[in-house]
Amino acid sequence: MKKTLLLALSLTAAAYTAQAQATQPAKPAGPTAGPAITFEEVKYDFGSVVQGGTVDHTFKFKNTGTAPLVISNIGVSCGCTTPEWTKDPVLPGKTGTIAAHFNSAGKMGMQNKVLTIESNATAGSTTVSLVGEVKEASATAAAGAKAEAPAAMVQDNGKKIKEKNGDTKIKAKVK
Repeated sequence: MKKTLLLALSLTAAAYTAQAQATQPAKPAGPTAGPAITFEEVKYDFGSVVQGGTVDHTFKFKNTGTAPLVISNIGVSCGCTTPEWTKDPVLPGKTGTIAAHFNSAGKMGMQNKVLTIESNATAGSTTVSLVGEVKEASATAAAGAKAEAPAAMVQDNGKKIKEKNGDTKIKAKVK
């Protein structure tokens, strides 16, 4: 008897849930009313850099809304990261950029540098991040920077290592 009652209640609850889901209005297709920010990528993995080296990366975004998008401020998780961004309003359908510069001096190990973008977007603030590893300069030099370096690396007088890969520049000084 208890099993039959429990089964009947379960079936009734399932029927009401299915009916409630079927009557919910569908989300409208198309652009968001008001400004909306959509990034090509929200996380950039820079791999590894020698301690004291820098990483530069440009995050590209598009205003996928129906009103101009204005970035008012970008907060960073650490003073080692500095942002520069498109200051003019980004019209609907147009693109803008946020350039992030990370200085690894005094840093060691895995890094996750978060940039919080404050704008007039209807979704509120959003974040992007730089992630990667900072390696000890002396350990890299001892292991032989030339042996570990990819073909794009250039060593200048045994003191500087530079790499350029697309929008990203990585520089390091080996002491």
